[in-house]
Amino acid sequence: MKRSGSADLPLHNGHVPLWLSERMAKLGLAIVETIAMEFSTSEVISKLANPFWFQSFGAVMGMDWHSSGITTSVLGALKGSVNPHAKELGIYICGGKGKHSMKTPEELIAVGNRTGLNGTELAGLSRLTAKIDNTAIQDGFQLYQHNFIVDAAGNWCVIQQGLNNTTSTARRYHWHSKDLRSFVNEPHTFIYGENQGRILNLTAGEANTAREKSLLIVNEHPERIIKELNHLVMPGHHDVKMKDVNMKRLGAMLWMAHENKPEDFEGLLMLKGMGPRTLQSLALVSEVIYDTPTRFEDPARFSFAHGGKDGSPFPVPIKVFDETINTLQTAIGRAKIGNSDKMAAIQKLSEISRNAEKDFTPNTNFEALIQKERNESYKYGGRTIFGDAKPPKKPNGDGGQLKLF
Repeated sequence: MKRSGSADLPLHNGHVPLWLSERMAKLGLAIVETIAMEFSTSEVISKLANPFWFQSFGAVMGMDWHSSGITTSVLGALKGSVNPHAKELGIYICGGKGKHSMKTPEELIAVGNRTGLNGTELAGLSRLTAKIDNTAIQDGFQLYQHNFIVDAAGNWCVIQQGLNNTTSTARRYHWHSKDLRSFVNEPHTFIYGENQGRILNLTAGEANTAREKSLLIVNEHPERIIKELNHLVMPGHHDVKMKDVNMKRLGAMLWMAHENKPEDFEGLLMLKGMGPRTLQSLALVSEVIYDTPTRFEDPARFSFAHGGKDGSPFPVPIKVFDETINTLQTAIGRAKIGNSDKMAAIQKLSEISRNAEKDFTPNTNFEALIQKERNESYKYGGRTIFGDAKPPKKPNGDGGQLKLF
């Protein structure tokens, strides 16, 4: 086994309002269900084990794009929405934050009783991954969240997060069962956090001698594995800046959604009549579902789907959010009865956006783009934790098509 990656995040206090958490749960379930249906449950596990994808997933669900709150909020929303459908989906989410993290082993044993998996073994894996990240790696972060996600075939990932009170940062650790070889020699797929100097890491390759002379964490011979360099560091600034975004990708997506009409594209007829703003959100959701890991180096880009609860980069467009959920739920329902036209149309959005990138040259009107979203937020039921979006006192432009890219 190896850790699939890690992420360093600035701490962000506050709560997720009910109006957002309910929508996060619905959209999260729809995305997970689509990935499981279009690919497999193991693909869901694999994506969750990728810290870049996970951060993008949280951003597309309206959470603050860079903060530590994505971890607790996204996994809390998923556990509440996915577990009631666990038998049908074949995916089980255990654990949580604080005292709920301590219940992970007993929840996994219960999953084993329902599925025939070895719940005792899964519970042991849960304890072991937590022990490694809390004890074998002494990097100043104390774990306070632990989630173990497993499918009916036994594929699993662990997502856990630690807090460093001194630096006011959080570090998220990702584990993945795929290609597991050793718990004690370079085990992680990723650790997400800011480099804060040298630390005590008994799982590092160069610590092999020290491990051999110490009590082994597990009764297992360390084996050679390939270390996957997958580390995400989120900046301390809260606002989305142009340097945080791949402008070529964002610009091509906006051009596709706003400068063209759905009927212009072969394969998008089933989405005819949908406004450009919802197409913008659906294109980013489509990318989260269908694209490869290399497309998620800039998680901030996915905040342009549904904004952020504190208004950065812009208020959450409630009407657009609901239309995105309804469109995806409808597509899932049709696909279950053998009619996959809408699902194919949603997939086509990300394909068109990728194709547009090949010859696309963006300009630098990034701040104007954000300002336009904020000016028009009230039209889409924009909302933040501070209240509803209001019409601008001095509207900019003529309210026409977006022509920034």
